[in-house]
Amino acid sequence: MEAAYDRLPLNALRVFEAVATRLNFADAAEALHVTPAAVSQQVKSLEDYLQTPLFRRRGRTVELTSEGADLLPRVRRGLDELEAALQQSRKQRESGVLNVSMLSSFLQKWLAPRLGAQREHLPDIELRVHTSREAIDFARSDFHAVIRLGTGSYPGLYSEKLMDDWLVPVATPALLRKYGKVPCTKDLSAFPLLYSSDEPWSAFVSDETAKSAKTKPAMLDDSASVISAALEGLGFAVARWSLVQRDVAAQRLAIACDVARQFRYSYYFICPESYASMPKVVRFRDWLRAEAAKHPLPPMLGREA
Repeated sequence: MEAAYDRLPLNALRVFEAVATRLNFADAAEALHVTPAAVSQQVKSLEDYLQTPLFRRRGRTVELTSEGADLLPRVRRGLDELEAALQQSRKQRESGVLNVSMLSSFLQKWLAPRLGAQREHLPDIELRVHTSREAIDFARSDFHAVIRLGTGSYPGLYSEKLMDDWLVPVATPALLRKYGKVPCTKDLSAFPLLYSSDEPWSAFVSDETAKSAKTKPAMLDDSASVISAALEGLGFAVARWSLVQRDVAAQRLAIACDVARQFRYSYYFICPESYASMPKVVRFRDWLRAEAAKHPLPPMLGREA
């Protein structure tokens, strides 16, 4: 069904306003960067649309008819509102709400400590975060971007690697003093180990060796939960370096092995191609990239990786 505004002569209304303001077809044409003939044609099309004359032409002078004088302020209000709507849309491309989906662990342990810096550097961007590890259907949601761990293969979407990650065993300093560092190649039956399906001990030792550990708490499938358990002193955990670096720097946790293994996935910033050049998406992505570049490597990588 044809909408009421499908045939609105919007260009003709703009020309009408220019002529009515200057009362001169040539001056209006110059202001609009078109020919006087084009201006006359647009005015005539609007008069035909309304079935009423809008101007009286007396030689070189132009006067508004009563119908034209009555229409002019209404057209100006409409054009002003349209311009305001377009300006607001343009402004929202630069700033305003930015909807981003990411892993809960990434939000809690990596991004949250940096949100103060994000507000300082991007004060006009209102970041709204949704935590999930599921794929996002951009066509059926209002998300602008997602941050995921993956291989970088996201057909039909823009993707940019933010940073790689490493697996490192960690424990509280007290637990490390009690048991010593994890040998990573030998029997671990003397060590209380925390188990995670996302960051398994099999990255360092065989499954059989890991299963021989002293205690076997419940399997935790959330990376942040495993780190919380390690912070409580419940055992040694394998964790992603991106998530424990701040805890290690603050000496809440200590690295419990002389080896770091590169994680099989990296962090990627993903969005539709049409959003990749949207100014507020670009600004947030650039800020993330800069923060990721400052993230230090595990200290043992200079010796063995």
